[in-house]
Amino acid sequence: MLLVDKTVKEYVSEAMSGDPTPGGGSVAALVGSLGGALTNMVGNLTIGKKVYEDVPPEMKEKMEENFKKIEKVVEELNLIIDRDASAFDKAMDAFKLPKTTDEEKKIRSQAIQEGYKAALEVPLACAQECFKILELQDVFAHYGNIGAITDVGVGTLLAYAGIEGALFNVIINLKSIKDEDYAKKVNEKVDALMANGKTLRDEMLKVVYSRLG
Repeated sequence: MLLVDKTVKEYVSEAMSGDPTPGGGSVAALVGSLGGALTNMVGNLTIGKKVYEDVPPEMKEKMEENFKKIEKVVEELNLIIDRDASAFDKAMDAFKLPKTTDEEKKIRSQAIQEGYKAALEVPLACAQECFKILELQDVFAHYGNIGAITDVGVGTLLAYAGIEGALFNVIINLKSIKDEDYAKKVNEKVDALMANGKTLRDEMLKVVYSRLG
């Protein structure tokens, strides 16, 4: 059974177990998905409701567009919940390859490097998807149903947690990458996601606290 298909109680139990998966990367995807879900909950409590009459026409269009985009992001993050676990397993499998001859050692070393790349590219994709949620939240923060403004705030915190949580897993796997050019490019992406994510998080929370009064 896929992790995403388990009950909340089952998933939490597995995360709490001694098994390495689901680990931080899978959980980061889950919290990011929840951040997107909460944002769209605010959309559902706004679009077509009485409060929607006061939203400017161009903002209505933007909210509806962003709502659809967030739906797709949530779907992708739900896939990453399991993809992160399988990527980690691939990296671990490489260490089990034989290493008796020089040729076997070479093949094993290459497989380990590819495993580390796979193990970091999945959480990197997770961070990028979570970042999209922060980019799409602005209209919900400013024009979403005031009665659900705190849900925008929680969604913001979860989306950002998904970014930084996923990037932890990118950073730790980067330490084992021997390809310096590859590592440099990934590091640049990590730095940009972290910095821009913090900026968007703070902007959204400022709006939330402002509307809270």
